[in-house]
Amino acid sequence: MFTFRELALPVVAAPMAGGPSTPELVAAVSSVGGFGFLAAGYLTAAQLAADIARTRTLTDAPFGVNLFVPQASVAKIAELEAYRLELLPEAARYGVELPALAHAETAPTEQSAANAQSATTGVDDDDWDAKLAVLEASGPAVVSFTFGLPPIAVVARLHTAGIVVVATVTSVAEAAQAINVGVDVLCAQGPGAGGHRGTFDPAATLATQPLERLLDSLVALTDLPIIAAGGLSSSADVHRVLSHGAVAAQAGTAFLQSPEAGTKAAHRAALDSAEFVDTAVTRAFSGRAARGLVNRFLQAHAAAPLGYPEVNRLTAPLRAAAAAAGDPHGMALWAGTGHRLVRARPAAEITRMLAR
Repeated sequence: MFTFRELALPVVAAPMAGGPSTPELVAAVSSVGGFGFLAAGYLTAAQLAADIARTRTLTDAPFGVNLFVPQASVAKIAELEAYRLELLPEAARYGVELPALAHAETAPTEQSAANAQSATTGVDDDDWDAKLAVLEASGPAVVSFTFGLPPIAVVARLHTAGIVVVATVTSVAEAAQAINVGVDVLCAQGPGAGGHRGTFDPAATLATQPLERLLDSLVALTDLPIIAAGGLSSSADVHRVLSHGAVAAQAGTAFLQSPEAGTKAAHRAALDSAEFVDTAVTRAFSGRAARGLVNRFLQAHAAAPLGYPEVNRLTAPLRAAAAAAGDPHGMALWAGTGHRLVRARPAAEITRMLAR
């Protein structure tokens, strides 16, 4: 089975759902001795199968696939309705219609009063079962999970298919849970990470300990290999986390400007612009905590409610219209704290630079 300890270059291209992670990016990183991840989030199983097949036409090197773990919604209907009203001027600005809010039936069993206020369209499983079937059939070297843990039975199924299983964790407590379900590798995500935090409980207070401190704690906890992630955009960043016991450094933002990435044009321009200096964690775009460049939308909707994937669906037409118009102020400009170091270079060159 594949092992991250034997990478020629200890650099992992993070899975970036929504477009940036492409077969071309994954192949470019894996082909020079790093390791690339396809992002299965938001794709159908058929789209994922096509991306895996395309990647295999571009490289013989091992690569991975990342899945979102489906969770019951924590959204509250009153908060979602209030947020939809708040977003109506945005819809007028971009000339789009906001989707209606759909509500699931209340669960008939032991539901707390707090949970009884929740509103969902049912658990959105992101084509979970069909994607697992694709992965078992296609056998990528690695499958990683974000937003929680797969059941023990799923881990066993992937192991039977010869696949290494990685869990994204943001705390020691989450790591202990991951070890208990039998994962092979931990991906320790620090607070500087761009895009969504992998925190298991979306309503929990986000962990704030520096990545290095988290690594030290995890090294003391387990002998499992640990990939470090979160704000890593330079060779100094990579060597720092390796010195704290990581076997590899995972970078996402560092690859956003590469020609192989599927990053939208307005997002690329924002990364290059002096107008966008700071990043912040927000729920404004998706209803889940995620770090991005501070823009107008993020600032205007700082009090957005919890509610993934409901909020994500609600803002989807706004984000699409802003991207089509080339307006970075209406888009989710996901980026980590090291974004000012990002340069437009081929992915292979970026991989070698990070490992230098």
